[in-house]
Amino acid sequence: MSDDWRIESDSMGEVRVPAARYWGAQTQRSLEHFTVGHERFVWGRPVIRALGLVKQHAALANAELRVLPAAMADLIARAAREVAEGRLDDEFPLVVFQTGSGTQTNMNANEVIAARANELAGRGRGGSVPVHPNDHVNRGQSSNDVFPTAMHLATVAELEDRLVPAVTALRDTFAAKAEEHGEVVMLGRTHLQDATPVRLGQVIGGWIAQLDQALATLTHAGEGLYDLALGGTAVGTGVNTHPRFAETVARRLAEETGRPFRPAPDFAAALSAHDAMLNVSGALRTLAAALMKIANDVRWYASGPRSGLGELHIPENEPGSSIMPGKVNPTQAEALTQVAVHVYGNDAAVAFADSQGNFQLNVYKPLILHEVLESIALLADAVLGFDRYCVTGLEPDTTVIRRHLDDSLMLATALSPHIGYENAARVAQHAARGGLTLRAAAIDLGLVSGEQFDAWVRPAEMTHPDDAGD
Repeated sequence: MSDDWRIESDSMGEVRVPAARYWGAQTQRSLEHFTVGHERFVWGRPVIRALGLVKQHAALANAELRVLPAAMADLIARAAREVAEGRLDDEFPLVVFQTGSGTQTNMNANEVIAARANELAGRGRGGSVPVHPNDHVNRGQSSNDVFPTAMHLATVAELEDRLVPAVTALRDTFAAKAEEHGEVVMLGRTHLQDATPVRLGQVIGGWIAQLDQALATLTHAGEGLYDLALGGTAVGTGVNTHPRFAETVARRLAEETGRPFRPAPDFAAALSAHDAMLNVSGALRTLAAALMKIANDVRWYASGPRSGLGELHIPENEPGSSIMPGKVNPTQAEALTQVAVHVYGNDAAVAFADSQGNFQLNVYKPLILHEVLESIALLADAVLGFDRYCVTGLEPDTTVIRRHLDDSLMLATALSPHIGYENAARVAQHAARGGLTLRAAAIDLGLVSGEQFDAWVRPAEMTHPDDAGD
């Protein structure tokens, strides 16, 4: 055996492992047997951190409960802390598409932590003395409850630390724009056709309300992630674990993270179904739908700029064409809508995967985790870009807005309370057919005087309820 390799063993026998690596036999077997794609869990960090925290506090809980000697638990906790802090990220090479329980990823963590703990104990890297990957690092645990616990920890962190701040920042940027340009009166549109006037502040306010609702939905869905599967072990019965292990680890994780983690109310459900993850995925889809609507509105309003609506100016970030000089495209809006479509697809995969739990275990755990984390990461990045490189520089073209407003036939709606719906329709139709202004058409039909038209048809007064019926 060369110095480049060492021999590790598991219940199936000996395996040759790179000498420089902390991982052991089961990780190496997974590397050799699962070469399906190259995707790790959104580059690994959220999941690796979660696994490190689980293993650290499981060891300390076992020491607290006198299941493990304090000195051994300390070695495990120190090594697990290094995992959580990112010092050993290169030791987690496994891909998403592996065993559906996440067993190999759990064992990857067990082996790396045991090897590092043994090194800290002065025994050299690897092996199982004094710390064994299964007997000690995995004490009172099963992959079936460790992995879903890591799923929840990682997803909560990514939601609360990454996505929610990004969406909140976008919401606040829109709020500032509404404050700055809120009184600009513009043409409303329904069915992609002219409608009655609105204020730009009302348009943006609708976008803000959608984002607020999406954030509230995410928050509500995320509450289910505080329930942890740890303590259910293999099938939800808690076999081979201390009766107070689940509550002790949950308490420690809550203290560590500042989040209200608690034992799942039913371990059988926590292992065999992942409805909390599905609820979060659905909330991500709701957010994606809101962002799709908002991004499409922005690019419609910015269309043209001369032959489209051209009512909003978007920042000129990069050339829009390799053949048409001077062209500027709504690229940030396009990127955001592509992400939204991808999130819809991820959600469909999560929904199907969650439905496939058989008896006491759902074996789509890695896929569910990957799809949810990918959706969170993509949405967060796209929202940040849309905010920074589009919405921050968004400005109304008040000249174009006023021209469209003045040309609108739907201002005839303001005449209805005074001359009736049928006569107001006649005015609009006469103006359209004769190429007249609405004012000229109304006067030409003899239905109103110029003074009456000017008193009754005031676009700004059409953007709120009035007392016409009093």
